Amino acid sequence: MKNNNYKKVALAYSGGLDTSIIIPWLKENYNCEVIAVVGNVGQKTEIEGLEEKAIKTGASKIYIVDLVDEYVKD
Repeated sequence: MKNNNYKKVALAYSGGLDTSIIIPWLKENYNCEVIAVVGNVGQKTEIEGLEEKAIKTGASKIYIVDLVDEYVKD
């Protein structure tokens, strides 16, 4: 199942067990850069510490996208 054609993978990241474990797995099995993406919809305390956790588990970058207005409006 190994496919080395992937250079980068964007991962919808929550910081939970599943998304934290998948980062090193993706790197090991696909030899790719993993970029974590978090959608902030107002979960203040859940976002605290996510940057450090994502980087520690192997993500090269993390983007926390502020989606509060869109979430409330739409």
